[in-house]
Amino acid sequence: MQSHARVVVVGGGIGGLSTLYHLCLEGWTDTVLLERNELTSGTTWHSAAQCPSVAFNQLLLLLRDYTIGLYKELSEDPAYPINYHHATGGMRLLTNQTHVDEVHHILSVAKGLGLELDLIDAAEAKRRNPLLNIDGVISALWDHRDGDIDPAQLCQALGARSRKMGAKIHRNTPVTALKQLPNDEWLVTTEHGTITAEHIVIAAGYRANEVGALMGIEYPVIAMEHMYFVTEDIPELLDREGRVPMVRCPRDTFYMRQEKKGLLVGIYEHDCKTFGMDGIDPDFVNALCPDDLDRLLPKMEPIFDRLPCLQEVGIKSVVNGPIAYASDAGPLVGKQPGLRNCWSMNGLRVGIGEGGGYGKMIAQMMVHGETEWDSWQLDPRRITRFANTEFTALKSIEDYQYEFVWHLPHEHRPAGRPAKTSPLYPLLKDRGAEFGVVNGWERAEFYKPSPEFETSHGYGFQNWHDVVGAEIAALRANVGLAEVSGFNHYRITGDGALDWLSSLTCSNVSAKPGKASLCYYLTPKGNISGEATIVPLGDGSVFYGSAATAEYHDMNWLCEHLPEGSDIRIESRTNTHTMMVLAGPRARDLLAAVSPRTKWGQTEFPWLSAQRVFIGYVEALAIAISYSGEQAFELHIPNTQLYAAYDILTRAGEAFGLSHFGMYAIDAMRMEKSYGHWKADFITEFNPIEAGLKRFVNLDKDFPGKPGLLAQIEAGNRRDWVLLELDSREAPAQAGEGVFAGGRPVGSITSAGWGYRVQKNLAMAYVNPDHAQIGTELEVLLIGKPTRATVCAPSPFDPKNEIPRGIA
Repeated sequence: MQSHARVVVVGGGIGGLSTLYHLCLEGWTDTVLLERNELTSGTTWHSAAQCPSVAFNQLLLLLRDYTIGLYKELSEDPAYPINYHHATGGMRLLTNQTHVDEVHHILSVAKGLGLELDLIDAAEAKRRNPLLNIDGVISALWDHRDGDIDPAQLCQALGARSRKMGAKIHRNTPVTALKQLPNDEWLVTTEHGTITAEHIVIAAGYRANEVGALMGIEYPVIAMEHMYFVTEDIPELLDREGRVPMVRCPRDTFYMRQEKKGLLVGIYEHDCKTFGMDGIDPDFVNALCPDDLDRLLPKMEPIFDRLPCLQEVGIKSVVNGPIAYASDAGPLVGKQPGLRNCWSMNGLRVGIGEGGGYGKMIAQMMVHGETEWDSWQLDPRRITRFANTEFTALKSIEDYQYEFVWHLPHEHRPAGRPAKTSPLYPLLKDRGAEFGVVNGWERAEFYKPSPEFETSHGYGFQNWHDVVGAEIAALRANVGLAEVSGFNHYRITGDGALDWLSSLTCSNVSAKPGKASLCYYLTPKGNISGEATIVPLGDGSVFYGSAATAEYHDMNWLCEHLPEGSDIRIESRTNTHTMMVLAGPRARDLLAAVSPRTKWGQTEFPWLSAQRVFIGYVEALAIAISYSGEQAFELHIPNTQLYAAYDILTRAGEAFGLSHFGMYAIDAMRMEKSYGHWKADFITEFNPIEAGLKRFVNLDKDFPGKPGLLAQIEAGNRRDWVLLELDSREAPAQAGEGVFAGGRPVGSITSAGWGYRVQKNLAMAYVNPDHAQIGTELEVLLIGKPTRATVCAPSPFDPKNEIPRGIA
């Protein structure tokens, strides 16, 4: 075994072999894969190996589209043919109106990407798959490319191609130690020798935490037992030419595909079980968990009703094997937070169906520093330390139970909650706060008008629509208070800290103490990587604030760029401090009443400035900054005194008509100001010019990503970010949905919602530049209904930004 390699991949299932193959395609052929047993001896070997193109969002649709194309090309290689039932076709049964609404959303997203899906009626579903009983079926989502593949043959083919390009694969070679060297290389110790590698990729399936323990990390990943059974021959299939289409049912949480002349039926039962939480037998190789059909019995009757043929045949075999789940059911593909040159390919719940895309994605990240898709929803840095093993188990059980039940807009399911709260959580709950979750933190979304109020979820405007409007009206009349828990907050100190931060961003950073600057960081190709508010303070430290979800992302990025030998220190205050926002025309008056030593006038405390203040006796950092377009202040307060500050503000606020508002109100108001949101609107697929952020780019300075940005500017915008006014009062658009001109896709939605102050249905979108002019009429699909969408001028509310500046 060689002593050095550019990359060592640990794990020989679909994740590891797809990574190996795609690294070779990118030119990194000095790559080694180590497998503790035989290839595909973990989850991969017993996978049901379905390959649908249907998914619930843009990224997964694109990953599956690429994966299907790769598998088809592999299967047609005469040198290494694969048993791939490509384009058998498959359907998702829709048994209530919510299911239909969900599918209209997906049809819009897919159509916007140029992908073909279809909605068929129940009779047509029965015609295509005569085994079905269609009682209660309204319609079905048809996926003509749905199919299944032999997982072992697939992986062997990927391995063969990788070897041909120069990669090495060592089977029966367990990794026994992983140690990072001072130069950031890795010492990979095995039973057969040691390899020094520039990078390591951990693709260890349900043994991820065994490997993670070698590095002192715990992945938010556990395994769930999953059962499917294979029937004896079905009489209706014996003389049938071709295969019956695959079936998935969100009501009864099962899937079905043909297996020879029988059926393979998989069930996601509610009485489910985790696997291996107390350790995994080292000899659990090409092995299964004990059969436990009793767990499936509560689900069997409705499935037998849906597929009456099952009542007439016996079960030939049962497969019960472990599948890895991450704490939010999405895989962990990308940089491992806190470690250099360490990459994760873990938690692949849908490993076969999306595995080709995962491999391409991680290879592009490693070789080029970014991938062609914004991959944040799969990035390991999106999940922070609160997601321990016990939390992950609770969420994985919940996700397993609702495997085929897609999340509705704004829906946050109950398992593992509350995980993280500020000291104000019980007080806000008593006030009627309806909470959502951001990076584990409970955040008030709106305040229920009565204890009996039951929040609805769906694709039209919901029962909280007018409640949010009332919150905005109240703060506009007087002053409103919102808690924004989990806001990412660093204190940065050390010689040259501000100059260093300035050197990393394409934006101008003010050196004036107390002056706030909004800044953007770029990828190597010049696309948007990060967004932060930077404020130099009078004591020489620097305030750095960014989105709650950026906690690990930004720390990782900053630490990677620390100057060698520097004394710069980054102290995270994300979990020790909380931000409260005061907004409205009487915000300054209320603050003056509780903080009389500070001069709160517009001249003394202007927009985009910061000061150390006292709220009563509680010290805070106040920043005059507005995400709502109203007069507003952020108050950053230690959690130890957060209750005291809140009590002081609310008691004094009675005289000023103080009200409370939540994140829904904030999101609605920022739409009216054309303020984008990191990882919703500002993503790594577009550069800041395309994103409408030209005013934040100074091309006269040097910064990481500048050559890539200049090359993109010379080539011209691929898309332009625009604000759309939708001609509907029935429903908002949803992120990812397509924008069309004459039925042809020309862009996609990034954010959307009702603008209460301007009384308009608004959406933000990236569209082709020739459709970005103000007044251009386009079209969106709102729950399947074609709806006019007109490009409008940005910031329809207070376009000159006079309110925050105290001019209006």
